[in-house]
Amino acid sequence: MDDLKHLSKESLSELLVIGQQLKIAALSLKKGGLNIVGECLKGQGDFYELSHYPQDDVYDAESKSQYYFHAHRGINGEYGHFHTFMRAPGMHASAKPIKNTSTEPWPSGNDALSHLVCISMNQEGVPIGLFTTNRWVTGEAWYRAEDVVPMIDQFEVDHAFPNLAVNLWISAMFRFYKSEIAELIVSRDEVIGEWQSKYLERDVFEDRDLEIASFKTIDVDQKIIAIQRALDA
Repeated sequence: MDDLKHLSKESLSELLVIGQQLKIAALSLKKGGLNIVGECLKGQGDFYELSHYPQDDVYDAESKSQYYFHAHRGINGEYGHFHTFMRAPGMHASAKPIKNTSTEPWPSGNDALSHLVCISMNQEGVPIGLFTTNRWVTGEAWYRAEDVVPMIDQFEVDHAFPNLAVNLWISAMFRFYKSEIAELIVSRDEVIGEWQSKYLERDVFEDRDLEIASFKTIDVDQKIIAIQRALDA
Protein backbone atom coordinates (compact mmCIF):
# COMPACT_ATOMS: atom_id res chain seq x y z
CA MET A 1 0.00 0.00 0.00
CA ASP A 2 3.02 2.30 -0.33
CA ASP A 3 1.39 4.00 -3.33
CA LEU A 4 -1.29 5.43 -1.01
CA LYS A 5 1.33 7.68 0.61
CA HIS A 6 1.61 9.66 -2.61
CA LEU A 7 -2.13 10.32 -2.97
CA SER A 8 -3.84 13.55 -1.95
CA LYS A 9 -6.44 13.60 0.80
CA GLU A 10 -9.10 14.14 -1.87
CA SER A 11 -7.97 11.10 -3.85
CA LEU A 12 -7.84 8.98 -0.70
CA SER A 13 -11.36 10.10 0.23
CA GLU A 14 -12.62 9.17 -3.24
CA LEU A 15 -10.99 5.74 -2.97
CA LEU A 16 -12.56 5.22 0.44
CA VAL A 17 -16.02 5.95 -0.97
CA ILE A 18 -15.44 3.47 -3.80
CA GLY A 19 -14.29 0.84 -1.31
CA GLN A 20 -17.45 1.39 0.70
CA GLN A 21 -19.49 1.00 -2.50
CA LEU A 22 -17.82 -2.36 -3.07
CA LYS A 23 -18.75 -3.44 0.44
CA ILE A 24 -22.35 -2.24 0.05
CA ALA A 25 -22.81 -4.09 -3.26
CA ALA A 26 -21.48 -7.34 -1.78
CA LEU A 27 -23.47 -6.89 1.45
CA SER A 28 -26.72 -6.26 -0.42
CA LEU A 29 -26.30 -9.66 -2.07
CA LYS A 30 -25.20 -11.39 1.13
CA LYS A 31 -28.33 -10.20 2.95
CA GLY A 32 -30.38 -12.06 0.35
CA GLY A 33 -28.28 -15.20 0.70
CA LEU A 34 -26.48 -14.44 -2.58
CA ASN A 35 -22.97 -13.56 -3.71
CA ILE A 36 -21.14 -12.03 -6.68
CA VAL A 37 -20.25 -15.32 -8.36
CA GLY A 38 -23.54 -17.06 -7.63
CA GLU A 39 -25.51 -14.40 -9.48
CA CYS A 40 -23.50 -15.07 -12.65
CA LEU A 41 -24.20 -18.81 -12.38
CA LYS A 42 -27.90 -18.49 -11.54
CA GLY A 43 -30.20 -20.16 -14.06
CA GLN A 44 -27.27 -21.29 -16.23
CA GLY A 45 -27.71 -25.03 -15.72
CA ASP A 46 -24.86 -27.37 -14.80
CA PHE A 47 -21.48 -25.78 -14.17
CA TYR A 48 -18.73 -26.79 -16.61
CA GLU A 49 -15.11 -25.71 -16.59
CA LEU A 50 -14.19 -23.27 -19.39
CA SER A 51 -17.84 -22.39 -20.10
CA HIS A 52 -18.78 -18.71 -19.94
CA TYR A 53 -21.20 -17.54 -17.24
CA PRO A 54 -23.62 -16.04 -17.96
CA GLN A 55 -23.86 -17.58 -21.41
CA ASP A 56 -22.96 -15.11 -24.17
CA ASP A 57 -21.20 -12.91 -21.57
CA VAL A 58 -22.32 -9.63 -20.00
CA TYR A 59 -22.07 -6.68 -22.37
CA ASP A 60 -22.77 -2.98 -21.93
CA ALA A 61 -23.86 -1.50 -25.26
CA GLU A 62 -23.04 2.06 -24.17
CA SER A 63 -19.53 1.66 -22.76
CA LYS A 64 -18.67 -1.44 -24.89
CA SER A 65 -17.42 -3.16 -21.73
CA GLN A 66 -17.75 -6.93 -21.45
CA TYR A 67 -17.09 -9.67 -18.91
CA TYR A 68 -17.75 -13.30 -18.06
CA PHE A 69 -16.97 -15.71 -15.23
CA HIS A 70 -15.47 -19.14 -15.60
CA ALA A 71 -13.10 -21.62 -13.98
CA HIS A 72 -10.24 -23.65 -15.38
CA ARG A 73 -7.23 -23.17 -13.11
CA GLY A 74 -6.35 -24.63 -9.76
CA ILE A 75 -4.45 -21.80 -8.08
CA ASN A 76 -4.54 -21.80 -4.31
CA GLY A 77 -7.90 -20.66 -2.97
CA GLU A 78 -9.44 -19.77 -6.34
CA TYR A 79 -12.91 -20.98 -7.35
CA GLY A 80 -12.91 -19.14 -10.68
CA HIS A 81 -12.32 -15.71 -12.18
CA PHE A 82 -13.84 -12.91 -14.20
CA HIS A 83 -12.36 -12.03 -17.58
CA THR A 84 -12.95 -8.38 -18.49
CA PHE A 85 -12.72 -6.73 -21.90
CA MET A 86 -13.14 -3.51 -23.83
CA ARG A 87 -14.53 -3.83 -27.34
CA ALA A 88 -13.02 -1.71 -30.12
CA PRO A 89 -15.89 0.81 -30.51
CA GLY A 90 -15.50 1.79 -26.83
CA MET A 91 -11.77 2.51 -27.00
CA HIS A 92 -10.15 5.91 -27.34
CA ALA A 93 -9.59 6.86 -30.99
CA SER A 94 -5.81 6.38 -30.92
CA ALA A 95 -5.95 2.77 -29.68
CA LYS A 96 -4.82 0.35 -32.38
CA PRO A 97 -3.84 -3.33 -32.07
CA ILE A 98 -0.29 -4.25 -33.00
CA LYS A 99 0.31 -5.97 -36.35
CA ASN A 100 -0.48 -9.67 -36.24
CA THR A 101 2.59 -11.58 -37.44
CA SER A 102 1.23 -14.86 -36.07
CA THR A 103 -0.18 -17.78 -38.04
CA GLU A 104 -3.30 -17.59 -35.85
CA PRO A 105 -6.07 -15.15 -36.82
CA TRP A 106 -6.86 -12.25 -34.51
CA PRO A 107 -10.23 -10.50 -34.30
CA SER A 108 -10.34 -7.31 -36.34
CA GLY A 109 -12.46 -4.22 -36.92
CA ASN A 110 -15.21 -3.73 -34.34
CA ASP A 111 -14.49 -7.23 -33.02
CA ALA A 112 -10.88 -6.38 -32.12
CA LEU A 113 -11.48 -6.50 -28.38
CA SER A 114 -8.81 -6.07 -25.72
CA HIS A 115 -8.60 -8.12 -22.54
CA LEU A 116 -8.08 -5.91 -19.50
CA VAL A 117 -7.65 -7.95 -16.32
CA CYS A 118 -8.91 -11.07 -14.56
CA ILE A 119 -10.48 -10.88 -11.11
CA SER A 120 -9.81 -14.06 -9.14
CA MET A 121 -12.59 -15.16 -6.75
CA ASN A 122 -12.76 -17.68 -3.91
CA GLN A 123 -15.58 -20.11 -3.09
CA GLU A 124 -17.40 -17.45 -1.03
CA GLY A 125 -17.47 -15.01 -3.94
CA VAL A 126 -14.76 -12.76 -2.47
CA PRO A 127 -12.03 -11.27 -4.72
CA ILE A 128 -8.56 -12.56 -3.88
CA GLY A 129 -6.39 -11.58 -6.84
CA LEU A 130 -5.90 -9.74 -10.11
CA PHE A 131 -3.96 -11.08 -13.09
CA THR A 132 -3.29 -10.61 -16.81
CA THR A 133 -3.00 -13.28 -19.47
CA ASN A 134 -1.27 -14.03 -22.75
CA ARG A 135 -3.17 -13.41 -25.99
CA TRP A 136 -4.05 -17.04 -26.77
CA VAL A 137 -5.94 -17.38 -23.49
CA THR A 138 -8.75 -15.04 -24.55
CA GLY A 139 -8.35 -14.86 -28.34
CA GLU A 140 -8.09 -11.07 -28.23
CA ALA A 141 -6.37 -8.61 -30.51
CA TRP A 142 -3.18 -7.38 -28.80
CA TYR A 143 -2.90 -3.75 -27.75
CA ARG A 144 0.16 -2.25 -26.10
CA ALA A 145 -0.03 -1.28 -22.45
CA GLU A 146 -0.11 2.45 -23.28
CA ASP A 147 -3.37 1.83 -25.16
CA VAL A 148 -4.85 -0.61 -22.63
CA VAL A 149 -4.25 1.39 -19.42
CA PRO A 150 -6.62 4.25 -20.46
CA MET A 151 -9.36 1.63 -20.96
CA ILE A 152 -9.43 1.07 -17.19
CA ASP A 153 -11.35 4.34 -16.78
CA GLN A 154 -13.70 3.42 -19.62
CA PHE A 155 -14.83 0.08 -18.20
CA GLU A 156 -18.37 0.31 -16.82
CA VAL A 157 -21.40 -1.97 -16.76
CA ASP A 158 -24.45 -0.41 -15.14
CA HIS A 159 -27.49 -2.37 -16.38
CA ALA A 160 -29.44 -5.03 -14.49
CA PHE A 161 -28.28 -8.27 -16.19
CA PRO A 162 -27.40 -10.60 -14.57
CA ASN A 163 -27.69 -8.44 -11.45
CA LEU A 164 -27.25 -4.69 -10.98
CA ALA A 165 -25.30 -5.12 -7.74
CA VAL A 166 -22.83 -7.45 -9.49
CA ASN A 167 -22.34 -5.00 -12.37
CA LEU A 168 -21.85 -2.04 -10.05
CA TRP A 169 -19.41 -4.11 -8.02
CA ILE A 170 -17.24 -5.15 -10.96
CA SER A 171 -17.27 -1.57 -12.31
CA ALA A 172 -16.20 -0.27 -8.89
CA MET A 173 -13.35 -2.80 -8.80
CA PHE A 174 -11.82 -0.97 -11.77
CA ARG A 175 -11.98 2.33 -9.88
CA PHE A 176 -10.73 0.89 -6.58
CA TYR A 177 -7.82 -1.03 -8.08
CA LYS A 178 -6.99 1.31 -10.96
CA SER A 179 -3.32 1.72 -10.07
CA GLU A 180 -2.84 -2.01 -9.41
CA ILE A 181 -4.49 -2.97 -12.71
CA ALA A 182 -2.35 -0.43 -14.58
CA GLU A 183 0.82 -1.87 -13.02
CA LEU A 184 -0.23 -5.39 -13.97
CA ILE A 185 -0.86 -4.37 -17.59
CA VAL A 186 2.55 -2.67 -17.85
CA SER A 187 4.18 -5.72 -16.24
CA ARG A 188 2.32 -7.93 -18.73
CA ASP A 189 4.04 -6.21 -21.65
CA GLU A 190 7.42 -6.47 -19.95
CA VAL A 191 6.97 -10.22 -19.41
CA ILE A 192 5.84 -10.70 -23.02
CA GLY A 193 8.89 -8.78 -24.26
CA GLU A 194 11.30 -10.77 -22.09
CA TRP A 195 9.73 -14.07 -23.17
CA GLN A 196 9.96 -13.06 -26.84
CA SER A 197 13.64 -12.22 -26.45
CA LYS A 198 14.36 -15.51 -24.64
CA TYR A 199 12.52 -17.78 -27.09
CA LEU A 200 13.14 -16.25 -30.50
CA GLU A 201 11.91 -19.32 -32.36
CA ARG A 202 8.47 -19.25 -30.70
CA ASP A 203 5.35 -17.20 -31.35
CA VAL A 204 5.10 -15.57 -27.93
CA PHE A 205 1.39 -14.79 -28.22
CA GLU A 206 0.53 -18.44 -28.92
CA ASP A 207 3.02 -20.02 -26.51
CA ARG A 208 1.08 -22.32 -24.16
CA ASP A 209 3.99 -22.24 -21.73
CA LEU A 210 3.13 -18.59 -21.01
CA GLU A 211 -0.41 -18.24 -19.71
CA ILE A 212 -0.38 -15.83 -16.76
CA ALA A 213 1.73 -12.73 -17.44
CA SER A 214 1.31 -10.87 -14.13
CA PHE A 215 -0.49 -11.50 -10.84
CA LYS A 216 -1.25 -9.67 -7.60
CA THR A 217 -3.13 -10.80 -4.50
CA ILE A 218 -5.76 -8.37 -3.20
CA ASP A 219 -7.87 -7.85 -0.09
CA VAL A 220 -10.60 -5.20 -0.25
CA ASP A 221 -10.97 -4.96 3.53
CA GLN A 222 -7.25 -4.50 4.07
CA LYS A 223 -7.03 -1.80 1.43
CA ILE A 224 -9.94 0.08 3.00
CA ILE A 225 -8.16 -0.05 6.34
CA ALA A 226 -4.93 1.20 4.74
CA ILE A 227 -6.78 4.07 3.07
CA GLN A 228 -8.39 5.08 6.36
CA ARG A 229 -5.01 5.01 8.11
CA ALA A 230 -3.49 7.16 5.37
CA LEU A 231 -6.32 9.66 5.78
CA ASP A 232 -5.92 9.68 9.57
CA ALA A 233 -2.21 10.30 9.19
